[in-house]
Amino acid sequence: MGKMVDFEIRKKAVLATVINHYIKEAEPVASEDISREFGLSSATIRNIFSELENEGYVVRPHTSAGRIPTYKGYRYYVDFLVEQMELIEEERSRINDKYHKQHARNNLEEILEQTSEVISDVTHYASIVSSLEKQGKIFYNGISLILEQPEFQDVTKLRRIIKTLESRQELLDLINRQEGAKIKIFIGQELGCEGMEGCALVISSYAPKRKPGGKLAVLGPARMEYQHIIPTLEYVSQALTDALEDL
Repeated sequence: MGKMVDFEIRKKAVLATVINHYIKEAEPVASEDISREFGLSSATIRNIFSELENEGYVVRPHTSAGRIPTYKGYRYYVDFLVEQMELIEEERSRINDKYHKQHARNNLEEILEQTSEVISDVTHYASIVSSLEKQGKIFYNGISLILEQPEFQDVTKLRRIIKTLESRQELLDLINRQEGAKIKIFIGQELGCEGMEGCALVISSYAPKRKPGGKLAVLGPARMEYQHIIPTLEYVSQALTDALEDL
């Protein structure tokens, strides 16, 4: 029984490593790429790859010898593997500096606009901010950053994404799906939006006392840096809440 448990732990550790490599490189991950990290032979890693593939966590694209994560793989990674997520002090300071500058403005729209800039600047993905007080109004930044992602070099895919981003109501419908949970993550087909299958959306809420709140979101490829995005959005949500309470 102990060996079986050890194998399952090792298999999920390999999955996490495959996803981390793919997030950084956007290239199929070969057994040789990670065998040294585990002190195992490439043959052993290939066997683990086969197990993960049979279980639907990774897939072999075309004739490549490497593997890439499936949406199921990303979902497992987000739900079970990303447990220790902290924002580094340098980025906390950057975010705090932005909000100290905002306090002098005392203007809701300027703070929300600046928030969208902060999120995009720190995450390097597209940011979306909505407000219940400014119903129907959305602040977003970093749309051009989507163009830099290799997944979206296909013109047809890119056109569909931009069309959704240009539709204010579609964007509101997407980010307003987050209810209850502090952070909600939709990956690929979970978005339920045609043309957005290759994307992921991370959503958080902000809720100042005695004032209307709203939603913050980060939109990027399914291959986004969840370990960075999730704590960033949580921290910005709290910073925005504090800023609005001081208005």
